[in-house]
Amino acid sequence: MDISLLLRVAGVGLIVSVICQILTKSGREEQAMLVSVAGVVLVLLMVVKEIGALIDTIRHIFGL
Repeated sequence: MDISLLLRVAGVGLIVSVICQILTKSGREEQAMLVSVAGVVLVLLMVVKEIGALIDTIRHIFGL
């Protein structure tokens, strides 16, 4: 796992939390929830490649 992935995930989390706070303070709770869901989906898309590599490693270790 590369440190850049961790930094990208942290950056997305920081940006999403700031946007959610701004939207919540302005009374747009629905948009804040959509932004948070979009942030989770974006992070999952970034992590999918690493999860695939982990599954391949587990298969290789157990000889499946």
